[in-house]
Amino acid sequence: MNQIALNLIVIRVEDLTRSKKFYEILGINFSYEQHGKGEKHLSAVLSGIVFEIYPRTNNVDTSGVRLGFRVPSVDKVIEDLKEIGVVVLSPAKDSEWGRRAVVLDPDGYKIELVTC
Repeated sequence: MNQIALNLIVIRVEDLTRSKKFYEILGINFSYEQHGKGEKHLSAVLSGIVFEIYPRTNNVDTSGVRLGFRVPSVDKVIEDLKEIGVVVLSPAKDSEWGRRAVVLDPDGYKIELVTC
């Protein structure tokens, strides 16, 4: 039986530079890519999963999307994100999954952070 595995996540954003800064605070290192005549976008590989960020071409509702990332220190990441004006939906607190917080990225995506 073949095992199913997630291998790609793509989101679309208003400002690639602004989003790059947000996700770099989480510890993600991006490179710029462009496939053929396609759009220039950001790309990173996280534990075998390709995470790509493309420019938004129309107004897309992001309220139903939630991404989760394990980070070395939720408290430190939240502190750094607050410096760039990020909205914290759920402050850092201990939970059954570990230290956890939920923030909004610059385009309204809900980002769940958990300490590794």
